[in-house]
Amino acid sequence: MDHQQLAALDIAGPGSRSYAFIIDWQYRALLALGWFCGAWLLVRVIALGSDVAIARLQWLAALMPALAIYLLYHPVLEVLMRGRTPGKRQAGVRIVTRDGATPDSTALLVRNLLRLVDSLPIFYVVGLVSCFITEQRVRIGDLAAGTVLVLDHDSAAKSRVPLASSDAHSGLTPALVQLIHDVVERWPSLEAGKRDELARSILARVDSATTAAQLGALSDAELLQRLRRLLGAALQ
Repeated sequence: MDHQQLAALDIAGPGSRSYAFIIDWQYRALLALGWFCGAWLLVRVIALGSDVAIARLQWLAALMPALAIYLLYHPVLEVLMRGRTPGKRQAGVRIVTRDGATPDSTALLVRNLLRLVDSLPIFYVVGLVSCFITEQRVRIGDLAAGTVLVLDHDSAAKSRVPLASSDAHSGLTPALVQLIHDVVERWPSLEAGKRDELARSILARVDSATTAAQLGALSDAELLQRLRRLLGAALQ
């Protein structure tokens, strides 16, 4: 493994990973439940007056596709969408190999097969612990498949279109708005000292009334709050 290539990747943290998973869980649960409810109601009509064994078979016919939707959601969509899912796209993350390439089908299937291990004992405890203790913040499935979860710069690029028009509302240039957007989005993954220095530099450019001493007295949380306010004002 090339450590320089791996270090160059913008690794997503446990927060981004969990956010993407929650969104995808909602999608697949709703799809599976929607299929089951619709098929169950249809089966009730079709099975009316039928033999009990046939009715049970029809009920299973409604249940099995729903289970397939729930269980195959991640592996199928990650293969079709080249390391993404709707949840990952919305969270701004994607799966890549350790050299930054798109993973092949085998790697994605191995990664998803080991969800069974990562989900142990409940609520993905093993996977979350692995994300906190590994250098690249990966779960067991990623370790086996040779993959990492990174911030998706394609999604970030798409966000520049609405941001570019925000200067008319806030007085900020599109480039500065994009910079604030990127810093806020990547705040948890940035080193505390560097992100504070960057935040103070941005705020000094925007607010000339605040002295360097006053900016220096702001805590990490206060700096993030001020950046969020600027970004919120720019997007109004």
